[in-house]
Amino acid sequence: QVQLVESGGGLVQVGGSLKLSCAASGRIFTINNMAWYRQGPGKERELVATITSGGSTDYADAVKGRFTISRDNAKNTMYLQMNSLKPEDTAVYRCNAEVISRIFVTPADYWGQGTQVTVSS
Repeated sequence: QVQLVESGGGLVQVGGSLKLSCAASGRIFTINNMAWYRQGPGKERELVATITSGGSTDYADAVKGRFTISRDNAKNTMYLQMNSLKPEDTAVYRCNAEVISRIFVTPADYWGQGTQVTVSS
């Protein structure tokens, strides 16, 4: 099986920064696309940023210029550098990855448990 574990969330002041990590472990052959999602209180899930296996990135308009998604394929880890944080960034952030395991040849979708980011004014 494959497991994704997020870390790095917490409480930060407006204008501050946090760096989230998403570490994948298990019987991994390769990881295709990865993404960060978030869901704030009373809001629907939002796609924040995506990154392909080759490093191509896309961002939601709300975070462009402030967030940077990256990955270290050797460590099976994805990151989200969050700068100039705003109260509206408050949400549970979850990582998502399409993974080809060492057991199955068909890619499967995996989710982390989520990490809370709270931006206080």
